[in-house]
Amino acid sequence: MPAKIRLQRHGRKKRPFYHIVVADARAPRDGKFIEKIGTYNPMTSPATIDLDRDKAFDWLLQGAQPTYTMAAILRFKGVMFRKHLHRGVQKGAMTQEEADLKYQKFIEEKDAKIAARFEKSAQERLEKLKAIDGVPGKSKAVVAEGTAEADAFKDAAEGPDTRTIAEQVEQTTIDSVVAEPVKEEAPAPPAEEAKEEAPAPVEEPKAEEKKEEAPVVAAAPAGKMDEYKKIEGIGPKIEEILHNAGLASFGDLAGASIDKLKGILAEAGSRYSMHSPDTWPQQAQLAADGKWDELKVLQDELDGGKVVKAAGSEEE
Repeated sequence: MPAKIRLQRHGRKKRPFYHIVVADARAPRDGKFIEKIGTYNPMTSPATIDLDRDKAFDWLLQGAQPTYTMAAILRFKGVMFRKHLHRGVQKGAMTQEEADLKYQKFIEEKDAKIAARFEKSAQERLEKLKAIDGVPGKSKAVVAEGTAEADAFKDAAEGPDTRTIAEQVEQTTIDSVVAEPVKEEAPAPPAEEAKEEAPAPVEEPKAEEKKEEAPVVAAAPAGKMDEYKKIEGIGPKIEEILHNAGLASFGDLAGASIDKLKGILAEAGSRYSMHSPDTWPQQAQLAADGKWDELKVLQDELDGGKVVKAAGSEEE
């Protein structure tokens, strides 16, 4: 069987590194090989390929078959193009000098592109490190002067404090004393003036005036709402949606139109719009009137809040 040009895996877990080898096709992947002609490192950006083009070209001429991955690498490094030019020379389509010039031009352009990609990748890595290690700029939000954030930005701009510990403690003490304003106590007025300026006592309103005042009505607590879960077809989520929509009692639900209920469900989402509220006002009216036995009889005839026919199919 012919020889194979293939990759031989090395490196640790999740950090592969390959040797480009020429081996017998019957040998295991990481077993014995005939010759090593390069290396391939896919962990860099772009991937690093160190290949002896002359040896790879010689092995191709001797009949060595590359694997799919190695065929792509040889095509990228120009070895397959050199083999194509060699066939043109053998057929008389061009001379060897012309083939060499074309091959040299191809290699120079390819190496220039690879070098540009490496340079771009290095520049991006450098900018990323600068962004991580550099001093962060001022926040976009407006920082008020005199606040802790403003002092922090000021300290970062001025650089590290080179004063001694004693000087820093002294300056901190001075700043704290200056920052706290002295509270000036107003002198107490003389006893006579205080008596003269004392406000007259406020007369309490008479009993008749208190009766005329409007009584303050305490707002009903938000938790006191009718349980819509007693209505066939309404679960906890739909009950919460109806309460948030302003329907707090069975009377409110009974007075709501079918279109209004469908609109509330549609606004809540597609998973709620699939429910049918056709019988909810009728059930709510029975619950509001306290007719629980009639409500139970009606719910026995429903299926998920929907009216069903005798045959078992849902009534439209």
